Amino acid sequence: MNTKYDHLSKEELVSLLLSRDSSRKIGLVWERDELEHEKSLNNDFVTFDFEQNYSLGEAPYDNLLIEGDNFDALRYLNIAYKGRVKCIYIDPPYNTGNKDFIYNDRFVDKEDAWRHSKWLEYLYRRLELAKDLLSVDGVIFVSIGEEEYSHLSLLMEQVFPGKKVCTFVWRRRSGANDEKNWFVSEDHEYILCYANPGFTFAGINKDWSKATDDGDDRGPWVDGPLNQGKDIKQRPESYYQIFNPVTDTWYPCDPDSVWRFATIARAKAGKKIRTKYMEELVEEDRISWPANEQTVTYNSLEELYEALENGSAPHNLRVYERYDVLKEEIVNGTADARILENIPPLEFWIGKKIGMGKPRLKRFVSEIKKTDKPLSTWVLPSSMKKVELEEVDLEEVVAFTVGYTSEGTSLLSKMVGNKDFQYPKPLSLIKSLVRQSTDSSSNDIILDFFAGSGTTGHAVMEVNAEDDGDRRYILVSSTEATIADPDKNVCRDITAKRLRAAIEGYSWRTAKGIQKVEGLGGSFAYFKTQRIPHNNLYLDINHDQIWYALQQMHADSITPFLHKSPIQIFETESLLIIYIPQLDSESYLAAMMKFEKRKVPTIVYTWQPGLLKQKIHSEHIYIQNLPDVLIERFGGIQ
Repeated sequence: MNTKYDHLSKEELVSLLLSRDSSRKIGLVWERDELEHEKSLNNDFVTFDFEQNYSLGEAPYDNLLIEGDNFDALRYLNIAYKGRVKCIYIDPPYNTGNKDFIYNDRFVDKEDAWRHSKWLEYLYRRLELAKDLLSVDGVIFVSIGEEEYSHLSLLMEQVFPGKKVCTFVWRRRSGANDEKNWFVSEDHEYILCYANPGFTFAGINKDWSKATDDGDDRGPWVDGPLNQGKDIKQRPESYYQIFNPVTDTWYPCDPDSVWRFATIARAKAGKKIRTKYMEELVEEDRISWPANEQTVTYNSLEELYEALENGSAPHNLRVYERYDVLKEEIVNGTADARILENIPPLEFWIGKKIGMGKPRLKRFVSEIKKTDKPLSTWVLPSSMKKVELEEVDLEEVVAFTVGYTSEGTSLLSKMVGNKDFQYPKPLSLIKSLVRQSTDSSSNDIILDFFAGSGTTGHAVMEVNAEDDGDRRYILVSSTEATIADPDKNVCRDITAKRLRAAIEGYSWRTAKGIQKVEGLGGSFAYFKTQRIPHNNLYLDINHDQIWYALQQMHADSITPFLHKSPIQIFETESLLIIYIPQLDSESYLAAMMKFEKRKVPTIVYTWQPGLLKQKIHSEHIYIQNLPDVLIERFGGIQ
């Protein structure tokens, strides 16, 4: 009898047996070696092409819609978004065998012997890339049905070991007798939630009994953190000192936990913020200053140096001990050049009274809108009657109240004019997840790499409109084209169309006439992924593709490539980024004029770093080599 092991020698057979003996005995195992290779897996470099005709609004763009295979998109996003994404929500194919899962351009049906292994391998590759994008307090939600719930649970434990938070159960429909085999109606789906250690839902317990009532007309208040869980490298613009005018005391910022609020000193002309400036909080007496605290004043630099050396200086002044390390990280491209600009010189602190305590934010009970109860994993349907709700004990918890899948189908039909996308999630469900897992004032990024109907982007916009938030979204959607339907393009014809309708407004016809919904406003940039073999990267990558990647590394928004300009520029009040596509006399002159005009930390990206370093000698200008800096950040096959 011929077997697939006939060609192996005795030594090779022994090696195979030893390998199997040492392999996983418990947990999730699937036939990775026997599977037909997934065509999407490749070692090519991935770039983005900007599609102006499909984008909406004026630059700079805060939100991204990416057309392409999500495996490619996730590898690209590792260039700029590693550790920056607060929330991931995905609704992957449920693998029901009913034309909902495409593998190598073909639908996987129920008779496929490798059906579950293909699905696991497909999802595993993408989750491994996605986990690196999550911030230290990031969270991922994954929707799933009964078909793959058990497999997904084990897979999530393998990719995110020990990070399970909970499983939400939600009712997707009111019930139907359509299960032929067992006469049971399968009405529920699941949302698996895994998170990094710093994450918590908004629905945490709050005890108002300890609120301070000092006669303020606004009522009693509780204090909350004035700082956030981001350090100086993550939020350089939020590092600054604050001043208590009543006690004439200065407070240095904690380099490991910068302020939550912006300073008016770094306000951008014409740009509105959705929260108050720190100076406004001080003026409105919304800061709880430390009482009876110890203060210190240094009368000379020598005295301050001595305090730093012996460890008696205020804790937050330790940033000066890291100054040289931060400078080296900036030169190496691993830290933002704005950091050094925002650290005041040591001389600033001479003669000033410095507080040793930590100011906190006054939060008036009358103004707090968030729930004071923990979040329940039982998701209630919004159609529940009052008498039914009374039977549910909600005294100690708060529960999501969301619609059925039919809500999502009806809304999508009104927005895009058809029902070509099956089973979109209800908007109310995704809004609840976004609202509970993100902050309105932290510029949180929400990623969905199975964007499909665009519900996640729509949800982010609506939640922002409701709480005046500044969240941003990145959506990835494939075309879902197959060999049988090569012209299908879900990203262009469904996802983008839905986002456009949400932003500009939409209308639909009813028996009572035309119904209209006002637009939420906003914009998004539409990109397409493009693969470039590594061997051809130096020849085939375009300058605009490089510029889009560089902008995402350093900025929170994207502007189009200026083809007629010899250099590309991104700048803030304290940072200058320059890309020189071709180093010649024109581009060199343009760069030098910018250097002379802006004496701020500057990073220059060029294909000819050696030649440029011979011409430029400045401590505040750092020269980076292309395309090496992009290749180093690029995510590969796991």
